[in-house]
Amino acid sequence: MTNSDLLPSLLFKLNENQLALEAAILELSNWAENQGATEAADNIRGALVAIDRNEEFIKMTLAVMMTPD
Repeated sequence: MTNSDLLPSLLFKLNENQLALEAAILELSNWAENQGATEAADNIRGALVAIDRNEEFIKMTLAVMMTPD
């Protein structure tokens, strides 16, 4: 397997990790809000917007990269 063959799989796994981290961070923001730290929770959720904003492009690009030639 060449390095170029590994790249789509690597990017797919990195994207999975990113989504898992997003879910974990969202849980922490919910916990923070329940503890009364609503401003911190709002800031955390605001930072997660970038992940949401880029998610569709990443998925589409990975699908194209993983399609056999």
